[in-house]
Amino acid sequence: MDVGTTAADSAGNPARRLCLLDEMREGEAIAVDTFIVLDGAAAAPESVILLRRGDEVRAWLNICPHAGRRLDWAPGKFLVKNDLLICAVHGASFATANGECIAGPCRGAHLRSVAVRVEDGAVLLQD
Repeated sequence: MDVGTTAADSAGNPARRLCLLDEMREGEAIAVDTFIVLDGAAAAPESVILLRRGDEVRAWLNICPHAGRRLDWAPGKFLVKNDLLICAVHGASFATANGECIAGPCRGAHLRSVAVRVEDGAVLLQD
C-alpha cells in the first residue's frame, strides 16, 4: 500500500498518511510499507502492521522478535484469532492489546510498536 499525503498535528509535528480507516476491516491486520526513523538513525523502509479495532488502529513493525522475520503468511496477510496476532513462521502469539508474546518461542517479548493516530478517517504515522 502506498504512503500518501503529509499532515501535521497541532504542534506542527509531521505525520504521513498510511491508509484510510475505511480500507481496513474490523479486526483485520494489514501491512503498509513506509519509511520510519528508528533510534535516531536515518529513515529506512519498513513494513508496518496495522490492526483495526473500531475507530482505533494499533501498529507494530512487521518483525517477529524471535527470529527477526516478518509475521505475515503472505505479503500483507496476517492470522488474527481470539485477539492474537500469530507469526506465520514459528507460531508465536502476540496479544493485540499490547503486542506482547503470550505463547511461542519468544514468550514475554514484545512487538515493536509504531506511533499512529486516526484523524479525519485517515491512519497517520507520527514521526
